Amino acid sequence: MIIGINTVFKHGDREFHLQAEDLGLEASTYEVRVYDRGSVVWQKRLSYADLLQQGLGKVEQDQALRSKMEKTLLTVEAAIAKGKIG
Repeated sequence: MIIGINTVFKHGDREFHLQAEDLGLEASTYEVRVYDRGSVVWQKRLSYADLLQQGLGKVEQDQALRSKMEKTLLTVEAAIAKGKIG
């Protein structure tokens, strides 16, 4: 289980705080939130049940989840840059 990933994405004169947080193995879901000046401006929950079904070891599972979360954050950054979020 990965607790979360936090990053700051600068776009124009704004700084967005992006956060991906693992909600635990039972939920097999992670939540992505975008903050602008302390307020949540976008959020979404995404399943990672597919990773659990692969039968990976703990280290490989954690790496796969981290990779999935990082790719999601890159997609969110692109959406912010295109004006779809924020």
